[in-house]
Amino acid sequence: MFFLQWLKKGRRRALLRSAPGQAPEAMPGDTLGERLSWLRGKLKHCSDIAFHEMSLPGDVPCAFVYIINMIDQKLLQEQVITPLLSLADGLTAGELAHQVSVLKRLPVSYVETASNAGQALDALFEGTVLLLIGDHTPFIQFPLRKVEKMSIQPAQDENVIRGPKEAFVEDINTNLTMIRRRIKHPAFKTEQYQMGKYSKTTVIICYIEGICTQELLNEVKQRMSRIDVDSVLGSSYIEEFIEDNPFSPFPQLQYTERPDTAAASLLEGRVAILVDGTPMLILLPVTLYMLLQSAEDYYQRFVASTWIRWIRFMFLLISFLLPSTYIAVTTFHPEMLPHNLLLTVAAARESVPFPAIVEAFIMEITFEALREAGLRIPKPIGQTVSIIGALVIGQSAVQAGIVSAPMVIVVSITGVASFIIPHFDLGLTFRLLRFPVMILAASFGLYGIIVAIILIYIHLVTLRSFGTPYLTPTAPIHFSDWKDVLIRAPFWMLKKRPILYGTSHGQRLTYRKRPQIPQEDDGD
Repeated sequence: MFFLQWLKKGRRRALLRSAPGQAPEAMPGDTLGERLSWLRGKLKHCSDIAFHEMSLPGDVPCAFVYIINMIDQKLLQEQVITPLLSLADGLTAGELAHQVSVLKRLPVSYVETASNAGQALDALFEGTVLLLIGDHTPFIQFPLRKVEKMSIQPAQDENVIRGPKEAFVEDINTNLTMIRRRIKHPAFKTEQYQMGKYSKTTVIICYIEGICTQELLNEVKQRMSRIDVDSVLGSSYIEEFIEDNPFSPFPQLQYTERPDTAAASLLEGRVAILVDGTPMLILLPVTLYMLLQSAEDYYQRFVASTWIRWIRFMFLLISFLLPSTYIAVTTFHPEMLPHNLLLTVAAARESVPFPAIVEAFIMEITFEALREAGLRIPKPIGQTVSIIGALVIGQSAVQAGIVSAPMVIVVSITGVASFIIPHFDLGLTFRLLRFPVMILAASFGLYGIIVAIILIYIHLVTLRSFGTPYLTPTAPIHFSDWKDVLIRAPFWMLKKRPILYGTSHGQRLTYRKRPQIPQEDDGD
């Protein structure tokens, strides 16, 4: 208890500490030499920084400063240096700087001037070329960034059969473009931030104006503004700062690698957060039922999707309660089993020296180890090792009398059922909660399982994700949203957006009368 209170106080202090304001750094001198000296002092021991000094026609000195491996040097030569040599003929340094920065006389798509030296230095590390012309002129910036990125590939964790196959990549601009291709409307808004004192990571908040509520958007911005860290190297860095209850085992934000899932969520009134350098996008708020839905549900016919959801819910309960139920029944309530089944289980456990709870822990921990080993070792042999390892270890354990055959069957069914949960974070939550529930089952039987379910339910009822109840629309009850929870109603029935986000623009489907087909005159 003391440890949790200490953690809560530490998190509260971290969130209440606002980011320190830094005064903009003034221009380092007026002459070209003074500014180059200042840049060389700031960039000392940076071997990948190029200082390209040259003299233009009319003896006008200039200098280019850029990171060698981050800019496209071919574009620099063709779009900046060569046209600049032609433009500089007969102009002074001030006139040339005015022609380049104000009149935009170079064939470059974008030109910007830095208002202060700190801004110019930040732009340099983003892949911008800095141009200094003579004395008393500003830093001129040319964004000629060259990005080495992976090609768009199929989704690895959210596979579908009939839907689109492309997934997000590490480049944030590519990810934003994939969403923009699906939402072709000016109401799709994006707001860009830089987070991390050293990493200067680009973070973009996406929403649809008029559908997303202003209260939700303000809450997201307020929580984001409290983050003051040295670096943001992934979306998980942001998640731990902005979630409502960091000590809950249940995920309160949703991750996705699919652009179509992100677009569909935005059209429901949710907010998306993109982080440069990671292919996982954050969606918020989220409910438990959203984490049990898959993109496949919306690309199959609604009858098949509803059946798949029922299977998913059933195997969720199996993966969570089957080991503890087996332990409780064999330890405290054997009279619940049919006579023949009871004799079979008793005969199988006769030579086992451990109680059922120890058997379950041995097999569950072994299965978890095999699962992690399958993820960490090279892919060509990963699945083979994990499957063969599970079969060999299970068979060997039964023959050695360490565990019983029914326990191996229970753990195997539980492991297979856990893979049916669509989202990895939610599956991991139930994998972790399975162990304390097994301990309660071994201590109090079915009563312990009931107590565990009640405690988890109370926690879920009180849990919030950006103010949205975690069990919406069942607690609190919103019958209008039940069309996309236990069942997946056909699209022509989903006339309104979910009301849990409080959007004022709830209508998303407008009916039109079907045109009458004219009947042919048969001449009678």
